[in-house]
Amino acid sequence: MPAKNHLKPEEIEKIQSALKEEENGDIRERILILLLLNDGKTQAKIAEFLGCSINKVCYWCVHGDPNNLESLKDERMKGNHIKATDKYI
Repeated sequence: MPAKNHLKPEEIEKIQSALKEEENGDIRERILILLLLNDGKTQAKIAEFLGCSINKVCYWCVHGDPNNLESLKDERMKGNHIKATDKYI
């Protein structure tokens, strides 16, 4: 687990502004995980605070990159693909 205040001030500012602007609740939750981890909270305390599983917190602590907010998106967020073509319809 990273040490308290492991994020640079510009990284914190970037993800805090993204937290305010993001409409997707899952992304906001993942940003909160990164911010709480930076505050020195344990993964168990973060899971308890957010009401999610510790597995989810552990996953996003490892895979979430504060420099690349696209890393907080998963495959399910790409949207549904239309299976029926216009010709079929």
